[in-house]
Parts: sequence; structure tokens; C-alpha cells
Amino acid sequence: MKIAFLLALAATSVLATQTRYDGYQVFEVHAKERVQFDAMVKLYEESTNFDFWTEPRSMERPMDIMVPPGHAKNFVELLRAFKIDYRVKIADVQGLIEKNRNAPVVPQAPRSGRYEHNWTSYSRLSVIHDFMRELATSYPNLVTVTNQGQSYEGRDMLMMKISTGGTNKKAIFVDGGIHAREWVSPAFVTWLISELVENNEAHRQYTENLDWYIMPVINPDGYEFTHTNTRLWRKNRRPSSPGCIGTDLNRNFGFHWDEGGSSDIPCSDTYNGGEAFSEVESQIVRDTILSIAADTACYLSFHSYGQYWLTPWGYTSAYPDDYNELYTLGLFGANAIEAIYGSQYAVGTSTNVLYVASGGSDDWAKGAAGIKYSYTLELRDEGRYGFELPASQILPTAQETWEGVKVVADAMIGL
Repeated sequence: MKIAFLLALAATSVLATQTRYDGYQVFEVHAKERVQFDAMVKLYEESTNFDFWTEPRSMERPMDIMVPPGHAKNFVELLRAFKIDYRVKIADVQGLIEKNRNAPVVPQAPRSGRYEHNWTSYSRLSVIHDFMRELATSYPNLVTVTNQGQSYEGRDMLMMKISTGGTNKKAIFVDGGIHAREWVSPAFVTWLISELVENNEAHRQYTENLDWYIMPVINPDGYEFTHTNTRLWRKNRRPSSPGCIGTDLNRNFGFHWDEGGSSDIPCSDTYNGGEAFSEVESQIVRDTILSIAADTACYLSFHSYGQYWLTPWGYTSAYPDDYNELYTLGLFGANAIEAIYGSQYAVGTSTNVLYVASGGSDDWAKGAAGIKYSYTLELRDEGRYGFELPASQILPTAQETWEGVKVVADAMIGL
């Protein structure tokens, strides 16, 4: 009975929104037996107190869970009651945030003095948008920037098309920032833009033979909120019920929606929205992709963290019919990433490598939009810093990930 009480107590809702993380800890928890794992899944599904930085995956892999100071004692008692192995990975989340904020800027020669955006710090949304518009002005024969719509709070959702023109060209669609706190995602995607545009002469084959459609921040409201209010916010910002705000956009896409790995609880970090495509941001991404799907050979969505190269499906442990092709290309890409700085990526379907997660954009891109090569890449790191990846790691992350993208681009050209 004590165990049931601990689970119920742990699942009690926190009403006050936290904007600082003083005393918050990140626990690495390894549930190696079925009853232990099921207890963590129950906590994940029913609690709004505990922020699962990595969702329950399997009994073979630990999970990272951020715990508020007022709940640490009960949480530890719960782990001990189930005899679950654990360790404190980050002792003070706010301390880590402050350390990263105050870290000295890593010197880097700018590619251009025409814009403020760089890869030595994490940029605000307006800076990213200014960067995109500046490239469109400076490279009018290569770059076009369009506003695909506005978010719930009225922010532009910009897309860049990189193309030398011509017809019968395959396309690659890239997005980032679907989860607000994953700052290294938009940072890499903007690096990809810069590499394709400002360093185009080094590899013209990627723009002469392919069109690129790139949306660096598809959750603009959430992204801004992480800069101004709550650093570790995940969802968008539309109120979902009285007292609850936000939907997990990567549980909101309408292909096998709400078939596991999402929550029906509005205050949950993985709340699925109540119905597929309930959110204007996911609607805009859907409509944008469908408008170009006939020519799009590959969909790439960048997330963090964990270092995974994931293929559909996320809603089931079954494999798509062409899984061997998806896996082989993903493995080549992961090997190219590892060759730069040694970062190792696990490759496989989302469900079998990580966890069941229905309503994801990658599943929808393949299953509904018909884009054969659909991937989600979880960038650095493996949990030492988690979402608080220091800005000093933006550049090496971008450089190694670019090598993986090149592998994909070469394959799309060769189709």
C-alpha cells in the first residue's frame, strides 16, 4: 500500500509554473525489471511533477528525469521501494543554466558581418529570422524566404527555399525546433542553411541537383518562451484547458494519432492536443509539406538529445516494408557523423530504439505525405548536459551533423 501511496503522491499536480530551477535535480534512473519499468511508465503517464528528459525506453536503457526539490524525497523513496538503480546526473539544474549563460564566448570568425546570428551562442527567434531574410537579400538567385503562416501568438513561421531553379529536381524538407527547449536543433538547422548558401561553392552539387525547403523553428512561441520565461518548456503556447498551456506538437500529427506514447492530460509535457492537428503550428507544417510532397524525397527533423538516428515507425514496433533501405542509409549517415569527432549514434525505428511515440511528424511525413526517407535525428549529447548543451558545442555538433546530411543528400541525388 505504501508503494501505491508513493505513486499517487508523486503524481499530484504542481500548479505553479516554475521559471527558475534552483535545487532541481536530474536523476538517471535504470529500471531493469518489468515491475520497475511499469512504475516509471505510470509516473510518466500520470504525473505533471516530473520532467522526463528522456522518456521510458526499455529495460536496457536508463532514463533522465528532472525532479523538483519539493518532490525529491518522495521520488527517492519511490525508487528505493521498487529497488530501482539511480544516480544524480545533474545536481542543480539552475546552476548549470547559469554556468552556460556566463560561459565565455568561443572565438569564431563570422561568415558575414551582415547579420547578428552566429554559432557561438543560441539566438532568439528574431535574430534567426533576420539571418534568413538577409540571405534572401544577398543571394536572390539561390534563396527565397516565405512566411507559411503565423503561430498561435502571431509569430511568423518562415521557410527558406534554396534552389538554383530548373525542373524535375528532388527536394529535401528540413525542420527544427518542434520542441521548444531543444536549442541546438535550430542552431544546427541555421548552420545547414549557411553551409548550403554561403559555402555553396564548396559543394554546388547539393543545390544544383536538389531543392531544399527549410523551417528552422516550427514552434516559435515555445522557443521564445524558453528564452524569456521558462528555459525547459517543451510544448507550444496555446492554452489547452483551464490552468494548462501547450500541446506537444510532435504528438499532434495525424497518422496513427494517440496510439501510445502521448498523454491525454492537458498539463502533461506530451499532451497530444485532444485531436490530430489541433494546433495551428502543426497544421502549417502539414500544409507546407503537402504542397511539395510530390517532389520531396526526404524529410529530416532535428531534435535533441541522445544521439539517435531514428526511422519510422514511432507508433508501433513493426517495421515499415522498406526498413532495410531506411536503416542502411541512416547507418551510413551515423558513421559519417562518428568519423568527425567520435560521436556515436544509435540507428533504428523510434519505437525499437527509444519508445512508442505516436503522432510524430516523421511517421506522418512517411505514412501520410508519402515521403519515403523520413528521419528524426536526436543531436548531442548523451545526457551530461541534456537540453543545456553549452554553446561551445554548437559548432562541433553542426560540423559533424553536416557530414551525415551530406550522405543523405548524395543518396537523394543518386536515386
